[in-house]
Amino acid sequence: MAEKYQKQGIGHGLIEMAKEQARRQHCRAIILETQSCNVNAIDFYLHEGFGLIGLDTCSYKNNDLQRKEVRLELGWFPEEKKKLSREEIEIRMERELDWYNVELMTQHAFWNKHHLGCNEHYLVHKLRKHKDYLPELSRIAVKDGEVIGSIMYSKSKVIDEKETHHIISFGPLCVDPRWQGCGVGELLLRETMTLAKNKGYKGIVIFGEPDYYPRMGFMPCDEFNITTSDGKNFDAFMGIELIKDGMKDIKGKFHGSEVFENLPTEEVEEYNKNFPPLKKLRFPGQWD
Repeated sequence: MAEKYQKQGIGHGLIEMAKEQARRQHCRAIILETQSCNVNAIDFYLHEGFGLIGLDTCSYKNNDLQRKEVRLELGWFPEEKKKLSREEIEIRMERELDWYNVELMTQHAFWNKHHLGCNEHYLVHKLRKHKDYLPELSRIAVKDGEVIGSIMYSKSKVIDEKETHHIISFGPLCVDPRWQGCGVGELLLRETMTLAKNKGYKGIVIFGEPDYYPRMGFMPCDEFNITTSDGKNFDAFMGIELIKDGMKDIKGKFHGSEVFENLPTEEVEEYNKNFPPLKKLRFPGQWD
């Protein structure tokens, strides 16, 4: 840090961004190098939560000990979170009194994740009023009176040359950042998939994170002969059968609810005024 900018919180801010990026990428540690003679740097990193994890007495030269310039490795490790059991949270239908808190939680869950800011909280607001919304399948997770997660379902369809097949989708599925990694999303998903199966739905198609959903049985949609509306397939386009061979006879192009395509930026920005302001930050891995 340039001397004239030191002691202004800039270094702390940069470290916090590095920690947030590590959490987003599910990294198990941040590891850095400094030297035993760099007392100010050591003090700073220790203050930021790093600890000594190793040293090398001949990293720079063979007489590093005599020169008192030993390579030190410091590490920071994200907090290991305990998985919540079904008995520790309440999973129920959303009530009107929950609307603001569900949208606020959704905003926090997606803020700066895929883009600068996010629009998923506005999507939640619009989806509730849309003809394709399925409140009978949608659920929220509550712990100690606080909304910590939600999943929202909507009608969708797969169209081939001869027939329209009616299926369902979900999204957003999200969890408050403070409770991510505790299994809340999986509890919501498994419970609502059972609801959907019991109501006679054959399958689900989604756009989602390919590192997450396959553990719940989702597969790329090319396994089902289903493509996007423009005929494409990719890892983040996935589906799952709710009953054996439920989508065996479903093929064609997937069309989600039109509500997902109608989120103008100016409307999102105006709706953001209903919530405490959040700072838009650029992170590696954002889509644009």
